[in-house]
Amino acid sequence: MLTPHWFDTLDDARTEDVRALLLAARAADGWPSITTTGPLPGEFAGGRHLLGYLDDGLIGYAHLDTDGDAFGRQVIELIVHPEHRNRGHGSALFDVVLDAVRAAGGSTVRVWSHADHPDAAKLADRAGCTRVRELLIMSAAASDLRLTDPVLPDGVRLRTFRPGQDEQAVIDVNARAFVWHPEQGAMTVEDLVAAERENWFDANGFFLAERAGDAAVDAAASSDVALLGFHWTKVHPPGPEPGSEPVGEVYVVGVDPAAQGSGVGTALTIAGLVYLREQGLPTVILYVEGDNPAAIAVYRKLGFDTESTAVQYER
Repeated sequence: MLTPHWFDTLDDARTEDVRALLLAARAADGWPSITTTGPLPGEFAGGRHLLGYLDDGLIGYAHLDTDGDAFGRQVIELIVHPEHRNRGHGSALFDVVLDAVRAAGGSTVRVWSHADHPDAAKLADRAGCTRVRELLIMSAAASDLRLTDPVLPDGVRLRTFRPGQDEQAVIDVNARAFVWHPEQGAMTVEDLVAAERENWFDANGFFLAERAGDAAVDAAASSDVALLGFHWTKVHPPGPEPGSEPVGEVYVVGVDPAAQGSGVGTALTIAGLVYLREQGLPTVILYVEGDNPAAIAVYRKLGFDTESTAVQYER
C-alpha cells in the first residue's frame, strides 16, 4: 500500500531518492532536465514535498509550489516511477496534494503534464480539472536553421548584457513584455542576479536591443539609451544518458510592447541563434505558448518543429 509523507525540506538522503526517481522519469518521458549531482531542478525548489513510498522504496513524488505563479495559483508537479504506473498511485498522491491545498485555504491550483499523457488527462478529468494551457517544445538541428542577417530598425543596435549594470533595465522590459505570463512575469532583479551565478550563465549569449540618442551612442552607460528588448540564450550541459550532447535554448525573448511589430524581436532571435550555432551545438530548443500563433509562425520559418507539448490543468 502506498504511504505518503510530507516534507518541508529534503535532507541529502531523500534528495538522492527523489533524484533517482526523476532520472527514471527522464529516461521514460524525456523530462525533467536533471543532472546526476548538484541541486534538483528549480521547479522542485522550495514549497512542500510529498514522497510516496511502497514498502521502503520511493515510487512517487509530488511538489507543491506554495508561493504560486505570478497570479498566486499554486502549482503541482507529480511524478510516478515508470515501473509503478497505471496502478492508482498517481491518483492517490494527487488526492493527498489537493486535500492539503484545501486544508490550507487554497483556491485555484494548477498541475503540469509535461508529456501531455492521456493518463494525466484522465487523472485531471477525474479531479475536476480543466485543460487551460499548452506549452510547445520546439526544436531544430542547428545546421538546419534558416538564418539571415538580423535587420534592425534605424537607430537601434544590438550589444551583449553587462552584469552589474543592465539588470534593472532587463527586468523592467521583462515585466512589461510578460505581464500576462504565469512564470516569467514574476521575475525579479534578485532572480536575474542569482541566475548570473549559475554555471550555465553566459553574458556573451545575452543580447540586448537598445535605442540611442544622437550623442554617446557607444558610451558604456548613457541616459540616452533605452532598452527595447532582449534575447537570453542558454546552453544545457549533456544529460545523464550515454552519448548525450549539450543543447542550446532560446531561453527568453522579451520585447517591450512599444517596440513589438518593429522587427526587434526577430532580429534578437536571429542574433541569439547565430551565437548558439557558432558554439557548435547540434540542437536548439525553445518553449512557446500554444496560443501564440505569431511567434510559432516565426519559429517555424526559422526551421523549428514541435517536438512535444506540455499541458497545464487547472482546478
